[in-house]
Amino acid sequence: MGRDRVADGRALRHAAEVVIVVAFFFWTAVGLLVFTQVGYPVVLWALARLRRSRPADAPEAASRGQEPSVSVIVAAHDEEAVIARRVANLLELDYPRDQLEVIVASDGSEDRTVELARAAGADEVLDLDRVGKIAAQNEAARRASGVVLAFSDANATWAPDALRALLARFEDPRVAYVCGQVSFTSETGQNQEGLYWRYEMALRTLESELGGVTAGNGAIYAVRRDAYMYLGPSRSHDLSFPFELTKRGHRALYAAEAVASEKLVPTLEGEFARKRRMMRGLWDIVVRDGMLSPRGYEPLYAFQIASHRLLRYLSPFLHLVALGTNIALLGQGPVYLATFGAQLALLGAAAIGSVVKFRALRIPYYYVLVTASIAAGLWDRARRGAPSAWEKAAGTR
Repeated sequence: MGRDRVADGRALRHAAEVVIVVAFFFWTAVGLLVFTQVGYPVVLWALARLRRSRPADAPEAASRGQEPSVSVIVAAHDEEAVIARRVANLLELDYPRDQLEVIVASDGSEDRTVELARAAGADEVLDLDRVGKIAAQNEAARRASGVVLAFSDANATWAPDALRALLARFEDPRVAYVCGQVSFTSETGQNQEGLYWRYEMALRTLESELGGVTAGNGAIYAVRRDAYMYLGPSRSHDLSFPFELTKRGHRALYAAEAVASEKLVPTLEGEFARKRRMMRGLWDIVVRDGMLSPRGYEPLYAFQIASHRLLRYLSPFLHLVALGTNIALLGQGPVYLATFGAQLALLGAAAIGSVVKFRALRIPYYYVLVTASIAAGLWDRARRGAPSAWEKAAGTR
């Protein structure tokens, strides 16, 4: 009888220890998910407000004489529908024409992209084999004459003062990379990218005031020619340039005044496919190329990378941990029943939002798809290797 009580006591202690371990993983996963989406912006806001209250050192201003020469590079693959308009828009920018070079790098286009770009007045049109977007940009950068290289998507439209707004940040000689703001020209589709980007742009404004931005966008950005990096085919200017240049002692900033517009992907399913393709190259950038390595980062920028990049990329796996451990903890108190109900509510709202065109339900559907695209892209990377070619999203031209 005594031995049975001892055995029962050990079993109870073991069960209690298991519950503690499972609860630890549950609350850690939930805490990290909440922090990256809500806590991180709050911390950034508080740090930025604290910094604004202190007198800042005035940066050394670059010469305000003649405007720097700029080469604007547009990589294009089968863009006959938009390329003439893209070139015309760049030629109409509020910038001295003799200081502006427009280069179109056609990545194996099989339509009239090359012909139309030349007819529209591009200074140089590269008729390349199908080499991939990064390789096309690299070749254009080699041939460019500007001391600043600016880049744009073929379907983007820049505001007349967008280039000047980008260049204003380069008056600080420490700045090597600047990305602008993307707005979207249509809200008639199902996509919630506009809401997502308002959130992202707010974060980039705060990041730019502190350690620097942790990512850019393909619609509008610029880099000093002497800081340009010739990346491999699976990598991305948007993700690689900010952290790589920061590691080299430069600054990567956001200019909200530099505005470009693009057409939205018309469906959330199309947006999932686009992000899935983007996420396929994530492994190479995050792990192999050292985004997560703290070497070369100032502590504040390392915190931003961990909070905005690492935790975001871990989100699908954190959600799985939170759901699995929550199921295991059912029966351990009403709080776990409530958290399980909240997780089911999110998934249920996303499922309903996939078929019901109600904005409040499309937001959880968008969140679930974007989060799932990270895992799907990693799965594609494991099965098919790193990407090289690129495809434009359907419905964005």
